[in-house]
Amino acid sequence: METDRSIQIHDVLKHYWGYSSFRPLQEDIILSVLDCRDTLALLPTGGGKSVCFQVPALAMGGVCIVVTPLVSLMKDQVAHLKANGIKAAAIYSGMSREEILGVMSNAIFDEEFRFLYVSPERLRTEAFLVNLPKIPVHMIAVDEAHCISQWGYDFRPPYLQIAEVRKFFPSVPVLALTATATPEVVKDIQQKLCFKEENVFQKSFKRDNLTYFVVKESDKNGRMLRIMKRYPGTGVVYVRNRRKTQEVAEFLRQNGVSADYYHAGVEARERDRKQDAWMTGKTRVIVATNAFGMGIDKPDVRFVVHLDIPDTLEAYFQEAGRGGRDLKPSVAILLYDEYDIRQLRRNFTLSFPPIEKVREVYEHLCQHYKIPMGEGQNLTFPFSFAKIAKELKMDVNQFYNALRILEKTGSIVVSEHMRDTSKIHFKMNGDELMHYYQLHPQQEEFVKLLLRSYAGVFTQFVNIQEEVLATRAEKSAAQVTEQLKQLHNDKVLTYEPQSEIPLIVFLENRIDAKHLYFDPKDYDDRKRRAEERLEAVVQYVTDNHTCRSQLLLSYFGEKKSTPCGSCDVCISRRKQIKQNDKEEMMRTDIKMLYNQNLSLRDILDRLAARYSEDEMVEVMRRMVEEGEFEG
Repeated sequence: METDRSIQIHDVLKHYWGYSSFRPLQEDIILSVLDCRDTLALLPTGGGKSVCFQVPALAMGGVCIVVTPLVSLMKDQVAHLKANGIKAAAIYSGMSREEILGVMSNAIFDEEFRFLYVSPERLRTEAFLVNLPKIPVHMIAVDEAHCISQWGYDFRPPYLQIAEVRKFFPSVPVLALTATATPEVVKDIQQKLCFKEENVFQKSFKRDNLTYFVVKESDKNGRMLRIMKRYPGTGVVYVRNRRKTQEVAEFLRQNGVSADYYHAGVEARERDRKQDAWMTGKTRVIVATNAFGMGIDKPDVRFVVHLDIPDTLEAYFQEAGRGGRDLKPSVAILLYDEYDIRQLRRNFTLSFPPIEKVREVYEHLCQHYKIPMGEGQNLTFPFSFAKIAKELKMDVNQFYNALRILEKTGSIVVSEHMRDTSKIHFKMNGDELMHYYQLHPQQEEFVKLLLRSYAGVFTQFVNIQEEVLATRAEKSAAQVTEQLKQLHNDKVLTYEPQSEIPLIVFLENRIDAKHLYFDPKDYDDRKRRAEERLEAVVQYVTDNHTCRSQLLLSYFGEKKSTPCGSCDVCISRRKQIKQNDKEEMMRTDIKMLYNQNLSLRDILDRLAARYSEDEMVEVMRRMVEEGEFEG
């Protein structure tokens, strides 16, 4: 039976992905899930996590629910699955009720439907929970599983709802996946997901082909250019803020490097264009915030440069791990100066604003969106960070971190991900449309153009592009948008225009801000653990005695690793050993000649062909101080 299952999953892998073999641990993880065992898979960035749940889900049949907070990743994976002929869909913040019900209907009634991707906050909505028991769920996959642990670096309370969802499907296995988790978080993930038994598959975090360097540097731009001259090929440069992405990309272009910038504020289609240019090699270097990289599998990244220190080693490990996925030599280089460490500590201080400030932000958000007391659960609104921060007259960093704390209470969630395309769904059927044409003849040609251009508009929401329609209709994009809005107002169809504004979702009904509960012990624990993560980053940056790879591996629980031999610390140590060996030889030669009653001047002359005079004088000085001979 074991052999039959192995053959089956290899057939699935070959049929849909074209691979003849699995990566290390993938097959073991998949077989564990097929045995209906709750399973935690720890695979480093680029380790092939998606295959670990997609293959068993296809082998099992039925629907696999995939929980992930990364909206861009779920959209990307759904698109890839559909391209491979696999039926899949996603539910996330910002979708209309009609869109959500349409997806749920497909998951319930379409026997070939296989993957339902959901953001964690969707798990608590009534529309989802009412329909959930009707879905033939055979498996639950939890991506970025570290988010369920309050000890993790990116705790998200909506993840705790997964345990409630499991009650609907008590015999269905859960596969939790993450690229970064400390031993404490590994244990907590399994407890929070109600594993029937501990079951962890962990691939070593060691990346033999990826070399880590940390360089103290005041001229970061100059050093960055030298790195790019030394290491040919594609690269990523990570910076902390959006403005800096543009400045650094412009600096690189001015110095002859093909570069572009990327951050969450760039318009969706423009982001896709920039990403595609980098993926295909048209752009050599992408300068980005941490918004870039999740779910992007470019194998030939030769260097990853950090111009700013990341907040956590988890974040650094993931971002550095974009390099060398093809298993060929690559480098991850972090450039820093003393100011960076001071800034890191300042950011930490701002990360924990006074609780009263957090209550003030919550109260203002409720008033801004006109949410009555006792109402508001699951309402979604466009969110302007800059506008509301200005209204509150708060420090931008403090406001951002107050939002993060509110998210951790489970009150709200703010999504930086925007809708990538406009959508339509027809409400009127054929007879109703004929009647509509009689009343609005000027719309008939355009409606028929929509029906010719897009299939399935009567049964579900479909993506549209106003620019394409404008070309076909020989109109401007603005005219097409106005016609779509008119059809929406006439209830011919539902039109969901593309939005480039982040969204805020109120996960609970509004309460009086003074009753918003913050456990003082929990708050202090979070702060203490955040400080521990900060100090781990500072240690990684400033420790010049421990191998960089060993420092990272130790942080993630691998305490018995060997030095990599190639990082800046290992190279320095090797040079020091070589220098020590050379000094030992020099001391032996000097002492031998001194015992022959030669003067120090004669010794210098006699050994001039082997050692530099400056080196010998320095060694002689130390030998005199140590009493080996008289000066």
